[in-house]
Amino acid sequence: MKGILPPMALLAGLLAFSLWNSSQITRDTARWRAQLQQADTLSQAGNWPEAVSTLSNSYADWNNRQTYLHVITQHSGVDETEAMYHRCLAFAQTQELSEFRAEVAGLREQLRLLAEMEQFSVRNIL
Repeated sequence: MKGILPPMALLAGLLAFSLWNSSQITRDTARWRAQLQQADTLSQAGNWPEAVSTLSNSYADWNNRQTYLHVITQHSGVDETEAMYHRCLAFAQTQELSEFRAEVAGLREQLRLLAEMEQFSVRNIL
């Protein structure tokens, strides 16, 4: 019986970390998606300086979590999200509304997919 306790404790620890990680990524991506929605709303209202500021703040928030994201998720997803943030910023700074809105929509979807990849589900386990 004593021989089974360390592996069971390890499995329980891994399960707890997986659940915590999924919750953390979901919370972070929901925050970033809300920030992007706010930037989109501001751009539609023609308030480009605030849209750029909101987007820049969202990018800074994202950038603060990059090391963690590179450790726990696929680099390609993180790298693509990074590139999309840069494209959004470029479109916002040039006030290209249709391109900006399309890129923001794509970025919001990319963030949703990042969260989905880390969710504790049967589909992700198999």
